Amino acid sequence: MTEHKIEFNLIKDVELESDTLIPSTGPNFHEFLESQNYQLKHDHPKELQINLGKLCNLACHHCHVDAGPKRTEIMAWDVMEKIIAWAIEARIESVDLTGGAPELNPHFRKFCHALLKEGIQITSRCNITVLFEKDQEDLAQWYAKNKVRLVCSLPCYTEDNVDAQRGKGVFDKSIAGLQLLNSLGYGIDDDLPLDLVYNPGGAFLPPDQNELENDYRKMLFDNFSIRFSTLMAITNIPINRFAHALKRDGELVQYQELLVDNANPETLDGLMCRHLINLDWLGRVYDCDFNQMLDIPFANEGAKFLWDIPISSVVGKTIATNRHCFGCIAGSGSSCSGTLT
Repeated sequence: MTEHKIEFNLIKDVELESDTLIPSTGPNFHEFLESQNYQLKHDHPKELQINLGKLCNLACHHCHVDAGPKRTEIMAWDVMEKIIAWAIEARIESVDLTGGAPELNPHFRKFCHALLKEGIQITSRCNITVLFEKDQEDLAQWYAKNKVRLVCSLPCYTEDNVDAQRGKGVFDKSIAGLQLLNSLGYGIDDDLPLDLVYNPGGAFLPPDQNELENDYRKMLFDNFSIRFSTLMAITNIPINRFAHALKRDGELVQYQELLVDNANPETLDGLMCRHLINLDWLGRVYDCDFNQMLDIPFANEGAKFLWDIPISSVVGKTIATNRHCFGCIAGSGSSCSGTLT
């Protein structure tokens, strides 16, 4: 890969709360953009990325949302109604539903039906194990019937690595869930895409996505007869739970330096923040999912709700950044969609 290391002088990015774990010294993302003569601004949004709540049946080591079984933040139906109305007016083409486990929101299926009725495509970021939760026994069949695209987390194809990141027994449940989805046509039929997500298990960047995908295909098919559509190799962003683990192990500063040293300007055009708007469980607007978790508001203009923003005002807004943004452009880049170059 081409060497992209650049020398920086320190200037300010967006101010963060004093308890954030992002290292307070070293180069920032704003200056990297200046060094490339690049203005990171919003295009016309085609997608909404919506966090339906932080409730989850898992508490994964790398989770930047700090989701878990004890979280109580859940999007209400009246918020969903306002989002649907805005999406129709703005001619949004697709939504990316996240959590927590988005399926644990009690209005999840009703929300999806309303979006599908308007011709809006749905991606659900499914942790696979939720398919076996109480009252979700028909979830896989419901997904297939409604042709929802699934993006499923499987940080490795070995039991030890998966259980270390996501909890004991998660690997076996994940394999059973993928086999169930395959039996319904997911990962096999063109209209039932099943994409898997790899996250590194420590303070390092993902390997080459294509090579890793080939390994996944071989190992999962040879050992479990599992098929899938594509693999997304996603860099862990050093915020929240993952940042705390890095700090505990004395690796936080070194990891941030790794991201900076591998900053790749060729990834900038593909960043997810350029073509989507991110929403939290209350309907507040952010430039991306990671900014949401750091409470960096949309375009650094203060807290706003989606329905208070005219669609005409979005294009050209400058995207708020901070040092965590190096995680999206390190190496081959990732954002939430895998390799960008």
